Amino acid sequence: MISELLAVVLVVSACLAVYLDEAIYSVASLACVFTLTAILYASAGAIFVAVFQLAVGAGTLAVLFLSAEMLSEKTSRRKTLRSVLPVVAVASLLSLPSVFLSVEVAPANVSSGVSFGQALWDLRAVDVVLQGLVMVTVAVGTAIVLHKREEGEG
Repeated sequence: MISELLAVVLVVSACLAVYLDEAIYSVASLACVFTLTAILYASAGAIFVAVFQLAVGAGTLAVLFLSAEMLSEKTSRRKTLRSVLPVVAVASLLSLPSVFLSVEVAPANVSSGVSFGQALWDLRAVDVVLQGLVMVTVAVGTAIVLHKREEGEG
């Protein structure tokens, strides 16, 4: 039951990270996504993956927070709770299949002797490379925009 509740909050946080206009609230929602993902990994027995998810998430959040604060225009229009509630409702509806439907895994005839945590950690290399590529791309893009902005002022 706890993992289903975490999954619902994870989906709602991910939708809010995309929907919210204010950069600080969007980054806070993304931090919630990274934290909940790490908690789900830890509850599945993949402690090293959970710690690594938190470390990569912290780096990603630092880059996104700095670039969002430096490059975003401040909006005078704030979203009210009434405008955010439909997004939360839709995100909750999207997460209902993970709560009520279960997928049964047929046991394999041959046991590989590899735990879930170890398999997840071994297959994490592609994800790590892609997350690193995203962070580098955001950092280089921020540097280019700041350089162009500096040239325009000078």
